Amino acid sequence: MNLILLIHFAATWALVGLIWVVQVIIYPQFHRVTGEGFMPYHFAHCFRIGLVVAPLLLVEAVTAAWIVYHGCDLNFLLSVCLIPLIWLSTAALQAPLHLKLMRGFDADRCRRLNMTNWVRTIAWTARGVLVSLSVLQTPAA
Repeated sequence: MNLILLIHFAATWALVGLIWVVQVIIYPQFHRVTGEGFMPYHFAHCFRIGLVVAPLLLVEAVTAAWIVYHGCDLNFLLSVCLIPLIWLSTAALQAPLHLKLMRGFDADRCRRLNMTNWVRTIAWTARGVLVSLSVLQTPAA
């Protein structure tokens, strides 16, 4: 088994797990922290989640590029095609909502953040499945 593929697999599934925690636990909890406490809570969330997500995204992107460059199967290639969708969703939908929430709690923005995050949740889950299929189809070394 290719070590780079295994590292990619681990990073992808870490991100899948993380996005599901964000989707079903963290974002819905934003509605419980209103008033003066929301801004520091939200800022701390953005900062701390960034410390976890950024290295995983880097590992996922670099290992994906390496694997594609050195040859991959169709499942892996399809999984890589979802990365721009995830990043575009983040840049166009979730990041602007987070920036607006930095000014204070807004129930509608929190609701939209949770609803639009389904794009990333579904795409990363699909990536995890496709990468898993690729790993299962890769012959042992």
